[in-house]
Amino acid sequence: MHPRNHFRTGYDIPRLVAKCPALAPFVRTSPRGEDTINFADPDAVMALNQALLMDAYGLRWSIPRCALCPPIPSRCDYIHHLADLLSGGDRAAMARGRAVRVLDIGTGANCIYPLIGASEYGWICVGTEIDKTAMHWARQIVRVNMPVAPLIECRHQSDSSACFAGVVKPGERFAASMCNPPFHASAEEAAEGSRKKRRNLGLAKSAPALNFGGQAGELWCAGGEVGFIKRMIAESATRPSLCRWFTTLVSKSEHLPRLRQALKTVQVTDTKVINMVQGQKKSRILAWTFGETAAR
Repeated sequence: MHPRNHFRTGYDIPRLVAKCPALAPFVRTSPRGEDTINFADPDAVMALNQALLMDAYGLRWSIPRCALCPPIPSRCDYIHHLADLLSGGDRAAMARGRAVRVLDIGTGANCIYPLIGASEYGWICVGTEIDKTAMHWARQIVRVNMPVAPLIECRHQSDSSACFAGVVKPGERFAASMCNPPFHASAEEAAEGSRKKRRNLGLAKSAPALNFGGQAGELWCAGGEVGFIKRMIAESATRPSLCRWFTTLVSKSEHLPRLRQALKTVQVTDTKVINMVQGQKKSRILAWTFGETAAR
């Protein structure tokens, strides 16, 4: 986990319960005698997320049960690694403040990246979303968090085939874009992924919806993760000066060769793969730029 991540040393459950008493009913004792929660219980994970965001950032946060409920520590890691990328590794020149503008593609109902980016670094964040219901929830979360509300704008994307067109204003520029793309290529594949997670957790088929949840647009799209990112790469090449760095999460390392080939095709000037580890989960950020230099 990133060294600046608030949660790198684990969860202080008593402290979190004190910050968010709604978490208390979900606390249980692990076989090792430690306080924990049932991470397969969506209500428990929702309460934990609310406590984490309140404790670390003073944020009030709630989403509908049908929406994707994100793992907060991993979302923080993406933000911290993006800050390092924008700073060129220079801690003395950390990318902070309103001069840094970040575009979040597919912000979802949870609006988590803009909330953390604005809270942690004071960035101006623009979140885009195709689902109108998710957009409503994202805007609602922003409205109730007045300290960061002036830093966050949520924009509806009416064209599901576009990442940037239709939501970017003429002449706009961003330090970076970011994205958590849909993993699956079809509803059937997404359903099988859910069944696999249930089996791994030892849950019955009739068990309640899992904490990872998610609407169709959050979970699958034509071509799956690779197809989505390749379309993003192609569109980024049509507006290369829009972002100093274009970035996206990549869930599987085996997807990287095809994505690197797509980047080579559009003649980017630099690419980076930033590996992230949270517990047993591994993921990575793929970043590319068309500029002569990505220095600040």
